Amino acid sequence: MKISMIINAVLAIALVFLSYKLAVTGNDKGKEQDSSEVVLNTILKRTSIRSYENKTVEKEKIEKLLRAGMAAPTAMNKQPWHFVVVTDKGQLQKLSEANPYAAMAAKAPLAIVVCGDMNKAAEGNAREFWIQDCAAATENILLAATGMGLGAVWTGTYPSKERCADVAKVLGLPESLIPLNTIVIGYPDADVSPKDKWNTENISYNTYVEE
Repeated sequence: MKISMIINAVLAIALVFLSYKLAVTGNDKGKEQDSSEVVLNTILKRTSIRSYENKTVEKEKIEKLLRAGMAAPTAMNKQPWHFVVVTDKGQLQKLSEANPYAAMAAKAPLAIVVCGDMNKAAEGNAREFWIQDCAAATENILLAATGMGLGAVWTGTYPSKERCADVAKVLGLPESLIPLNTIVIGYPDADVSPKDKWNTENISYNTYVEE
């Protein structure tokens, strides 16, 4: 009798433990699924925002944007980037004049100029990978901005020699820093719906097939 009671007690404990493990595992899977959906929704929600509220972007959020940028993939881990954070109204005005596509910077609270640092770039044929690395960092910043309720727009600088020279002059950049783009950032003053860019004609599987 005692043995059967012990066996029943052990089985009951095992059943409780198994139920707990299943519940925890189920919750973990649910969290993973929720997390993946959050990431995907942020990517799909991202769109270019060119008009902003008269509201300062907090320093904490600026640091998070920069951390996101520096978390980007980089060839050979060269990290050939330098970020110039611009919050001064006078400088933002000058940036808006240096690039015809960055006119919105004049009324924005923040801009981040993503530069390629040629002192950190790879040598030889791999040198141009700085462009891909800084572009990846830029996209990370754009996605982080979207996730934090900010609006942002990528305004191109490189490879236009004129724009590069004008932006470099505004920021006092040395020759070793090449401005790839200016990301203009702020709190959106209106809701802007993202474009649906899904197009199966842009996809091939295993080998290229002409439509």
